[in-house]
Amino acid sequence: MDAVQVISDYVRFPSVSTDPAFRGGMTDAKNFAARLLHHAGLAVEEVGTDLHDIVIGRRDGPDSWPHIVLYGHYDVQPADPLDLWTSPPFSPTVRDKRLFARGAADNKGPHSVAILALASLLARQPDLPLRITAIIEGEEEIGSPSFPKFLQQRKEELSKADFVLLSDTGSPSSEQIVVTTGLRGIVGIEVRLTGPKTDLHSGLHGGAVVNPIYALAQLCASLHNPDGSVNIPGFYDGVATPTQWEINELTKFPLTEPSYREFLGVDALYSQPHWTPIEATRHAPTLEFNGIGGGYQGEGGKTVIPSTAFVKITCRLVPGQDARDIINKLSSALKSRTPRGVHLELIERQGNNAYRVCPPNKPDTPRDQNPVLARAFHAASEAIADAFGNPPLFLSEGGSVPIIGDFKTVAGLDSLMIGLFTPDSNLHAPNENLELSIIERGISAYQTLLKKIASQPRS
Repeated sequence: MDAVQVISDYVRFPSVSTDPAFRGGMTDAKNFAARLLHHAGLAVEEVGTDLHDIVIGRRDGPDSWPHIVLYGHYDVQPADPLDLWTSPPFSPTVRDKRLFARGAADNKGPHSVAILALASLLARQPDLPLRITAIIEGEEEIGSPSFPKFLQQRKEELSKADFVLLSDTGSPSSEQIVVTTGLRGIVGIEVRLTGPKTDLHSGLHGGAVVNPIYALAQLCASLHNPDGSVNIPGFYDGVATPTQWEINELTKFPLTEPSYREFLGVDALYSQPHWTPIEATRHAPTLEFNGIGGGYQGEGGKTVIPSTAFVKITCRLVPGQDARDIINKLSSALKSRTPRGVHLELIERQGNNAYRVCPPNKPDTPRDQNPVLARAFHAASEAIADAFGNPPLFLSEGGSVPIIGDFKTVAGLDSLMIGLFTPDSNLHAPNENLELSIIERGISAYQTLLKKIASQPRS
């Protein structure tokens, strides 16, 4: 099968999980994922959830065969703003040696690469001694709310596997692939401040009531210190610092602060104590404002004191922090700092802890590390070097994939994460894309990796 054509057919389906208007696209994408797994030779099962179904593909075998859980998600982010796309988001277009479409890089393209590699490998080696449980879900972009329940239901089955293999992380370029060894956790909260019972004329009532926007600005400003650190008591308690091998690995990262500024289009980078900007994106906890609003938003002016104002906040967490503890500390700080004259409402969003896995032969490698996982790390290094021309870097990433921690907590499974998108892939933004060379070389790397994993029985 032509890989670019397969991925192009997949990304045509507008599978936006957050919007009920795209229910049809979700169903079509789910069915396509099921057909893709069936084509690879897997027995397919669909598991219903309260929102969007999960597709499972299985290849069974003797207990002596290594057992991999292959993960991906068929849902995508909304395509807005549509006017910033060069070509329509769900009309895949190849230009400049890239495939442009929503979902090309996150995550239909990368998990298709793994499945197509498996299909080609099994066509040539139908007796390959490797067990596979492929899980393709449809709620990753909304925090995977149905996944923990699914994991609990399948805990006995999944806990017998060796590790999770996925490509839902990034690399700096198509020449330098990263095997991700850590992900930051995340908690979210929405803050709503209500003042007067209705919007007020700012001339008639200005000076007599607390303006919710002003109160919100005070509240937001209180959450950081002048040096950029987070101003919440106990926020940094227990924060783990990177090990020496992680620091050494980051020095090989092909990105400098000047090139990072140029890529982002900014004159200066944010800084906080003890972290360089590049270190901070991978190893530092943060508090960010993701959306803010209140009052008149239309053209021209409207002289009102708004009744309400809101801000959406997320904190990225690192090892040593607990999601529940951080949301409690953030809530407490917000409640204690809310000015008089406005009413505070807090709406908690998703939450999960940071995740970290250590490659073999490091000072902090767990003594009881699964031997199949350890061999897979070595195999991934060799396979990526062969396909991409350079050995991978082993780095933590600043993003969050909630299900990775769930796999570890519920089923005891660590994850091998291979980054197949790059900064130019425009994840969650207009003109999302995936390099064609990554598709081709990714399939080659996955084939080598899977063969190497299958080459030795479980010990």
